[in-house]
Amino acid sequence: MPLQNRVDPFGAIHAVPERGLFTGNRGIIHDPETKTLLKKRWALPAWIICVCQFRNVRREPMGRNRPGGKAGWTELFFLDEVTALAAGHRPCFFCRRERATDFVSRFGEAFGIELPRAPMVDKRLHKERLASGGQPPVVTTSQLGALPDGTMIADGDVAYALRAGAARKWSFAGYASPIGFDRLDDRPLRLLTPATSIAVLRQGFAPAWHPTADT
Repeated sequence: MPLQNRVDPFGAIHAVPERGLFTGNRGIIHDPETKTLLKKRWALPAWIICVCQFRNVRREPMGRNRPGGKAGWTELFFLDEVTALAAGHRPCFFCRRERATDFVSRFGEAFGIELPRAPMVDKRLHKERLASGGQPPVVTTSQLGALPDGTMIADGDVAYALRAGAARKWSFAGYASPIGFDRLDDRPLRLLTPATSIAVLRQGFAPAWHPTADT
């Protein structure tokens, strides 16, 4: 049975076979004895996106990965970086320093902050991300064309990623074929990607996509 550590664009955590391209965490939110999630869904405001392979580090998912046999951070998994951004995560400074520096730098450009820091990003994101109580704004199809590639929206419980003037339906296995925005006319659409991350995307941050987005 797969562990409950796969994250969807809404920020919810599921148990499904598909793992995805990236891992990450929200702090320690599991019981290492049973390898199940605690009731809380985050322990820190810093929700990060990590690489699945880093140096020679080996971890036991939802295990005891800290010295002394203590539970370490809870390994979460994402289809791709687009999904992780929608869920409210941002790149990790430990294993993805170059990407994290780029993200925070563009955050500073977006909001006119001369010396931007990761905690500033985390503070804003924690108020916006759906899984920590944020309210997703309503968006109309006429507004979709002005959103940057990598933005995710929702039609009810169905998520779509925007790319090259089209929408691609999301699943844990990847993306469906692109459809025109007109196919979503008169639907109750909401923005999933937090406003802070959308602002960073507007500044040119290019998230990593799952290969199915290229087909």
